[in-house]
Amino acid sequence: MTKTILFDPLLPWPAIWALTAITAVALFLAIWTRMRGWLLRAGASLALLALLAGPVVQNENTEPLSDIVIVVTDETSSQSLPGRLEQMADAKTGLARALEARPNTETRWINVPDAADDSGTALMQAVSDALADAPRGRIAGIIALSDGQVHDADRVPDLPAPLHLLMTGKDSDWDRRLVVRNAPAFGIIGEPITLTLRIEDQGARPDGSASAPLDIAIDGGEPKRFNLPVGVDFDLPLALPHGGRNVIEFSTPEADGELTARNNTALIQINGVRDRLRVLLVSGEPHPGGRTWRNLLKSDSSVDLVHFTILRPPEKQDGVPVDELSLIAFPTRELFLEKIDDFDLIIFDRYKRRGILPAIYLDNVADYVAKGGAVLIAAGPDFASAASIYRSPLSAVLPANPTARVFEQPYLPEVTDIGDRHPVTADLQADGTWGRWLRQIDLEAPEGDILMEGVDGRPLLILNREGEGRVALLASDHAWLWSRGYEGGGPQLELLRRLAHWMMKEPELEEEVLTAEATGQTMQITRRSLEDSIGAVTITAPDGSETSLELSEEAPGIWQGRHTGSEIGLYRLKEGDAEAVIGLGPAAPKEFAQTIATGDILSPVIASARGGILRLEEGLPRLRDVREGRPASGRGWIGLTPREAYETLSVSQHPLLPAWLMLLVIAALMTAGWLREGRS
Repeated sequence: MTKTILFDPLLPWPAIWALTAITAVALFLAIWTRMRGWLLRAGASLALLALLAGPVVQNENTEPLSDIVIVVTDETSSQSLPGRLEQMADAKTGLARALEARPNTETRWINVPDAADDSGTALMQAVSDALADAPRGRIAGIIALSDGQVHDADRVPDLPAPLHLLMTGKDSDWDRRLVVRNAPAFGIIGEPITLTLRIEDQGARPDGSASAPLDIAIDGGEPKRFNLPVGVDFDLPLALPHGGRNVIEFSTPEADGELTARNNTALIQINGVRDRLRVLLVSGEPHPGGRTWRNLLKSDSSVDLVHFTILRPPEKQDGVPVDELSLIAFPTRELFLEKIDDFDLIIFDRYKRRGILPAIYLDNVADYVAKGGAVLIAAGPDFASAASIYRSPLSAVLPANPTARVFEQPYLPEVTDIGDRHPVTADLQADGTWGRWLRQIDLEAPEGDILMEGVDGRPLLILNREGEGRVALLASDHAWLWSRGYEGGGPQLELLRRLAHWMMKEPELEEEVLTAEATGQTMQITRRSLEDSIGAVTITAPDGSETSLELSEEAPGIWQGRHTGSEIGLYRLKEGDAEAVIGLGPAAPKEFAQTIATGDILSPVIASARGGILRLEEGLPRLRDVREGRPASGRGWIGLTPREAYETLSVSQHPLLPAWLMLLVIAALMTAGWLREGRS
């Protein structure tokens, strides 16, 4: 029960203050003139003013409220490091006992799990949420049980009470971690890129070697070991071996006594791209299709095109002196002997043997294919003649031989069943608006994959792998009719673009490939194959466990499935001869990037709240009551601020003195004053 005097004036306060001023002036004059009875009249005036002010007594029936102590416990992954779970359990038990013994105290326990999307320990967000659910006037203190590695220290709420950090971990802890400071997202195939690595020891590292081993593995292959100095940034030159995604794993072995090996591995994924695609286009003679090839290749800014058209073959006799010709001599030796390996693709467009390219040069082209090069033959009528390029050393790598027949009749190109599965021709015939072609070279004994057929189901487009290289044979020189819109045209540019890029080994056009794309901890697995069916994909997790996943066919030649990994790290996929690797999440989660317990991160926040930072290794601190604004921590103790909050149950009011009594007092004083003055 509390009592409070309040005022409920009968007149506005300005009027009361004005009357007070008049009364004070009159009283001063009465004293100045030594008027008898002035004291009695002053008493009557003051009583009247008090009556006008309306004093009332307010009675409140209250009930005391308990103080609230918020205890935030760090339950993130870093608390699973050696010794910390035991420290945390003992601290929670002892702190709960101490808070229960404190009178008039309510404890609110808040657990902080791993934040979503690998964003670490959101301890300040947990404190903010807890404060939003509690009356600020009842908060006596905030206690955090954590290793101090907080990742949202910049989001500190307005703290109404002292904040204390009771740290897990030991003063003797030490840890080694691998950091990739600089890693580009893209790199040019075959050219060195620079990665900046650092191996650093944190905490109370024992005396040891100034260097540490580093293993580097690309796409899950056999790792190569190097020795790097500890605590020094190291620039590592690295060349990407292939296009598409290159998964590179860096790791350093676990050292004796370190806290964890979870941050000893760094996993990065770099996309390999070609600097420039170098294409050599050799046209045997000018024809409408030659401009189509040129326009296609020149439209791609990543292609360097060298195009030669034979305008004046050696057998041509027109009487014009050679020194008066403005034509450029065909640099056969330079292109086909000295610089042939510089090209990613060689296209022979309606080329026939005319003595310009000796047999030894064409034999060199066949060797170029066997070593990984690519040759595309766009065949015209000359391919079926006695001067055919097939009747040269190049025949060893060509996927079919001509029969000397040339069909000069309209026909509609059709995609075969294998073509429906092959990325070069898949979905090309979806709109069904193709126009007809008017010429096809007859082929026999085809080898490889027949993607398109023409007259009476004869092979029209054949792709084959020869050695490490690739060869394509298009048995017609009328693809340009599509670009001219003949009978509705067709996807000529898209067909030739896919064909050229498949031959240059672009990853997205591989017909036998296993790939995976990661979204968080879930991978989307895609298997492309020319086979009618495939087996289950074997998924090997970072810990060595294997999972078998059946894929479903989503389109001809494309099977897909989803798998959620149970842990972060490098996963290996295998189906038949196809293999792939993919990294799920960072190799070292944010919780394990910094593992040594520290109070430095929260020190500015705790200092502003007059709290303290103590190690649980030294024992659980005692609890003391401290006044607001006073230091709330010391050696072996932390302070809580009693709030003395209460809840009002009921409120009642009554006048300080009855009005009739006040009027009686005023009348009595005025009468006494009048009588006193009358005697004079």
